[in-house]
Amino acid sequence: MNIPNTVPITPELISAHGLKPDEYQRILDLIGREPTFTELGIFSAMWNEHCSYKSSKKWLRTLPTTGPRVIQGPGENAGVVDIGDGDCVVFKMESHNHPSFIEPYQGAATGVGGILRDVFTMGARPIAAMNALRFGAPDHPKTKHLVAGVVAGVGGYGNSFGVPTVGGEVNFDPRYNGNILVNAFAAGLAKTDAIFYSKAEGVGLPVVYLGAKTGRDGVGGATMASAEFDDSIEEKRPTVQVGDPFTEKCLLEACLELMASGAVIAIQDMGAAGLTCSAVEMGAKGDLGIRLELDKVPVREERMSAYEMMLSESQERMLMVLRPEKEEEAKAIFRKWGLDFAVVGRTTDDLRFRIHHQGDEVADLPIKELGDEAPEYDRPWAKPQAPAPLAADDIPQADVADSLLKLLGSPDLSSRRWVWEQYDTLIQGNSLQLPGGDAGVVRVDGHPTKALAFASDVTPRYCEADPYEGGKQAVAECWRNLTATGALPLAATDNLNFGNPERPEIMGQLVRAVAGIGDACRALDFPIVSGNVSLYNETSGTGIPPTPTIAGVGLLPDWSKMARIGFAAPGQMILLAGAPASWGTHLGQSVYLRDVHGRADGPPPPVDLAHEKKVGDHVRSLIERGIVTAAHDLSDGGLAVALAEMAMASGIGATIPGLVDADPIPVFFGEDQGRYLLTLGIDPDGDEWDDLRAEQERLGIFAPWIGSTGGTSLKLGEARAIPVEELKAVHESWFPLFMDGN
Repeated sequence: MNIPNTVPITPELISAHGLKPDEYQRILDLIGREPTFTELGIFSAMWNEHCSYKSSKKWLRTLPTTGPRVIQGPGENAGVVDIGDGDCVVFKMESHNHPSFIEPYQGAATGVGGILRDVFTMGARPIAAMNALRFGAPDHPKTKHLVAGVVAGVGGYGNSFGVPTVGGEVNFDPRYNGNILVNAFAAGLAKTDAIFYSKAEGVGLPVVYLGAKTGRDGVGGATMASAEFDDSIEEKRPTVQVGDPFTEKCLLEACLELMASGAVIAIQDMGAAGLTCSAVEMGAKGDLGIRLELDKVPVREERMSAYEMMLSESQERMLMVLRPEKEEEAKAIFRKWGLDFAVVGRTTDDLRFRIHHQGDEVADLPIKELGDEAPEYDRPWAKPQAPAPLAADDIPQADVADSLLKLLGSPDLSSRRWVWEQYDTLIQGNSLQLPGGDAGVVRVDGHPTKALAFASDVTPRYCEADPYEGGKQAVAECWRNLTATGALPLAATDNLNFGNPERPEIMGQLVRAVAGIGDACRALDFPIVSGNVSLYNETSGTGIPPTPTIAGVGLLPDWSKMARIGFAAPGQMILLAGAPASWGTHLGQSVYLRDVHGRADGPPPPVDLAHEKKVGDHVRSLIERGIVTAAHDLSDGGLAVALAEMAMASGIGATIPGLVDADPIPVFFGEDQGRYLLTLGIDPDGDEWDDLRAEQERLGIFAPWIGSTGGTSLKLGEARAIPVEELKAVHESWFPLFMDGN
């Protein structure tokens, strides 16, 4: 068939669409002719990294994605995990990095909107959101502007939509100066017998467009997200979408009402690549063709071309395959909520993706090959060089108290209150912990005792020094943070942020980090059920640190036994569960070395996965038995920072005598993994303490009694006592002073 093509396909145009010459040749071989301009745009969208995972597929297949509770793993809009009683949790994390750097408010806002749609497309009502944000150096001229815009965008969308933001991360590093990271997470609740999928079924059925009208915002966004930045970055501003959270709230309610009516056969969010990706995925999964009539697509701008309509990433839109007999009922529901409802096509039996516009057939492509035949690369990769260990006698000294105060007031470890107070953390009325603890915790609506815990973690400096150990550590810390609340970790989602995969050293970071993630997930029974890969996070050849973010979900059978980080009362014993024989030893890649001495030496702390599992399961059992009055995992800054955070959260001090004849620096600032601080509400002279000691000895867990709670100061070894109020003042001051320009 002769399809008219009014735009000449030149090598420059092919390159502008992110396609390499051999990929364009693959297109020619596949369709047997030159593509139309619209078809070129469709291939560009479907074959870029953001949609096709062409550089990472091989390695993603090695991750564990199944388990006894997993209902749906990767491949759908979000993962689904059984939490019992006919309920399930639906969740995913995804990046909106490039748009947020170009236009921070709308980039972050639409990142939140997109991840919320991924969740409620599955039939789940969103109950929690998190975000993991990485910015450049605080003194970089753009950093404050980006922080302000991103935080406002996250809050503006999430607060208006009505979902609590229960946790997340904020970090600073000069390597993010030209390419910040905005990773958005959302979770929702659904019934296990009412989950909706994107696989179309049935021939001749209506394909329905739902939600907001289509505009030119976001055209080419998926392709832009798969490209490096350069000096022309400002020209990419038109590829950033514009969000409307109030329309999205209406879309949520309309979709859930429509799903309850039995009208929906398949439904897909219009996210990256908009109408193109949603239609192709629905048809290809169901072994069906799709015919679209673009003249029926609701638009908000005049004279939109087929190319623009197919690649627009306008927000708050869905595509659905509908039971024909329910069409009028469905239309009435969407009209009631003030949303567009339009039958824009039909399913066919010819496995073709046909697009008609103003009397012309502007595209006729094999639908399955658009996805299945996307290039898949086994890119060359170089194994990262392991850093030399620190010499035993190379432990730089500093005053313990002064060092602790410096860390607590540093950009990376200071309080994030300025950030999370701009988010609505309590909306819906089910939040049980404010941000600032180990994990966010939210009650399961309709259940008297059940709650879900949510955490997000990665330590990029560990991943850069040793991607394999860094990948393991990201999973282990997320698992620990859930465990520290008393929750049983169920499953995880990942957001793998890396630089240019065409550079073997960057590809090596990805390969080794995924290997570490996979090994940790298998050892900890913590499968990956959804996720996202974000590559080409570079500007003018400078890549970000490898940042494979892990977000996890845990289940609390009885939230009344939940643990918090703040000391509960004076006079309680403090245990360091999972300690090595000398409490702490590992200073390589520690924040103590980096922020106190300006060094980035040595390997990251190794992660003993068997030790993690054993200690975590023990800690969780103690919390469940009700003898733990406070719990906190140890991470950045080691024992000293963890103790300070527990004291600041409660206003209660502590005295930690320290070890005789031991160097206090590794004791208090070592970042050994697999450790928890616990306070116990039991009598140290009673049988319960003796029984606990016998149990720990039998398990092979070292959990020394290192000190006691009480007073109004924190006393670490021989260092001067620091009043808790002084700790708080230093900890709380950095972020407000930074954002005020001081």
